[in-house]
Amino acid sequence: MLDVLSQYWPTLLVGQYPNGPLGGLALTLILAACGLALSLPLALLIALARVSPYGWLRTASKALVNVVRGMPLLMLIFWAYFVVPKLTGQVVSGFWTLIFALVVYESAYLSEVIRSGIEAVPRGQIEASRSLGVGYWTTMRRVVLPQALFNVLPSMTSQFVSTIKETSLGYVISVNELTFAANQVNNLVLTKPLQVFGILAIIYFLVCFSLSRGLSWLDLRIRRSRAMA
Repeated sequence: MLDVLSQYWPTLLVGQYPNGPLGGLALTLILAACGLALSLPLALLIALARVSPYGWLRTASKALVNVVRGMPLLMLIFWAYFVVPKLTGQVVSGFWTLIFALVVYESAYLSEVIRSGIEAVPRGQIEASRSLGVGYWTTMRRVVLPQALFNVLPSMTSQFVSTIKETSLGYVISVNELTFAANQVNNLVLTKPLQVFGILAIIYFLVCFSLSRGLSWLDLRIRRSRAMA
């Protein structure tokens, strides 16, 4: 295992960069970060629609969330791979196809996380704000959302860790992320698949475990600073 790692670690880390496209672990982290960053605003809008006073908006957003959550991410990736080019009339790279699928998928799940945080805010605070003449959307923006987002911070950060693992499905559309890079190494080595994919499993574990611990520490620091404020 060590001889495979010592020989092919650049491929696993950055793909063919700088002599070719960026890939490996670096691209996996970029995909996860972009997917979560782009899906968060959309998830926030969907969550607000889910708790809005307009029935038609609640129904439409609920249907969207249920449909997306009822689909495997792999199917969504295939749909994006074949449908997005037809809708745009242009060839879309595997990178942007995977980003599109991740944004749609993560938006549905994150919206439910945010919605649970909104509904956990005591109803009396909303009623008190409205009794002072503050509008509904201003109340949501200044009173409810700051508390809701803080309460669901651990769930949102854990979703980032899950997104890192979900990027491995980009392998099926030839996105040069970590799993695809490991398969390239396996095709070169041929006789050591157990070692290659063992290294892959260890890398995923170390990255996800480190991020999980780091985000937990950050969450604890934020909570302590708010408690002392």
